[in-house]
Amino acid sequence: MARYAAENFGFDKILFIPAYKPPHKDYDNNMCTHRLNMVKLAVSEYPEFDVSDIEYKRGGKSYTYLTILDLYKLYNIEGKINFIIGTDAFQYIESWYESDKLKELVDFIVFKRDDNFDESSFDYLRDKGYKFSFTDMKFFDISSTELRERILNNQDFSDMVTKNVEEYIKENGLYKN
Repeated sequence: MARYAAENFGFDKILFIPAYKPPHKDYDNNMCTHRLNMVKLAVSEYPEFDVSDIEYKRGGKSYTYLTILDLYKLYNIEGKINFIIGTDAFQYIESWYESDKLKELVDFIVFKRDDNFDESSFDYLRDKGYKFSFTDMKFFDISSTELRERILNNQDFSDMVTKNVEEYIKENGLYKN
């Protein structure tokens, strides 16, 4: 998705920001560190990609609104930040922390997460002031749930992650329980 966005939207950089602790999930601190390390490994071969530890350094629950505010303070950003998101998460955007303020700070680039997708089902968000565009990228059904299930069941998962991330997961015994 990130390569598609960089190529089709003309971005010089894509910034990955792994959540320290997503508000809707409970993670132990070790997993937060592993997630950050895996993202760094996954994007290491792409010069147009960077990883930020901004949420990791802040600690606690990760709220996108607070991170976006910090990004505007840290970087000389002209215009709005483009926020890449899947339809599976975007459909719940109104439940996010300070979503009414967030929508004023970013433009969303939305990737379809379903083959039978109806763009008009999101018109109500446009009517509420959310600015977004949908991509034309072909849908790939890859989920973190499936990845964890494959690992737990000792099935091959090499088609879902880069080789260095696969090795990291195995070396650290991740997702085994």
